[in-house]
Amino acid sequence: MDDQKEVILQIERSLWKKGYSLVAGVDEAGRGPLAGPVVAAAVIFPKGVSPFLFKDSKKIPPSQRLTLFKRIYSEALAVGIGFADSIEVDELNVYRATILAAERAISSLPVEPDFLITDYLKIPSFSNKILPIPKGDERSFSCACASVVAKVVRDFIMEELSKLFPGYGLEKNKGYPTRAHCEAIKENGFTPIHRRSFEKVKGEREGGGGDCFPASTEERLLYYSQKLHELLRRD
Repeated sequence: MDDQKEVILQIERSLWKKGYSLVAGVDEAGRGPLAGPVVAAAVIFPKGVSPFLFKDSKKIPPSQRLTLFKRIYSEALAVGIGFADSIEVDELNVYRATILAAERAISSLPVEPDFLITDYLKIPSFSNKILPIPKGDERSFSCACASVVAKVVRDFIMEELSKLFPGYGLEKNKGYPTRAHCEAIKENGFTPIHRRSFEKVKGEREGGGGDCFPASTEERLLYYSQKLHELLRRD
């Protein structure tokens, strides 16, 4: 365990030694789904943190992720969350929308980070103070924690959206292209939260539910922020 703690903090420690005090790990959840937002998180820890997470959030059971989520919020110096809606995914493409969500997450931090560690996501506004590394969520503690935060927030939002758009199994598939989800789109049509530019949605008919969800991007981003606050208020 001590060896794991040393390895997972190697990158942060090297940056701290170079004088970067506020190192933020950045990761996202939701690039691949057919529906819902992209959610990005930025997490900054104090230099004396003792690591408690050593693997990618997707390999952790949901109940354990929620426990880790609460611990991250309690021990981090700062946590920022950013969203990019399905409309923005369609307008920009999913990679650019992911960068936008990450920029919003960084902007929402109460302090400005000195340096970023990302899961191979390049953010132009931090081009000289960023380390985009493959499998960052397995090699950097801050990045791994950002992965957990983004995943927990997005899963909660998709569970809430499933109440507005029943019949698609969003509470289970979280918007990903499972067979049942794709069949539901073919049968019922796509909803306002589906990404029309994605191949498995493109060409399908538009379904109902337009009155269930805001039409504008601004109102949708506000909805996601409200859901984040609901999640944070939970015990």
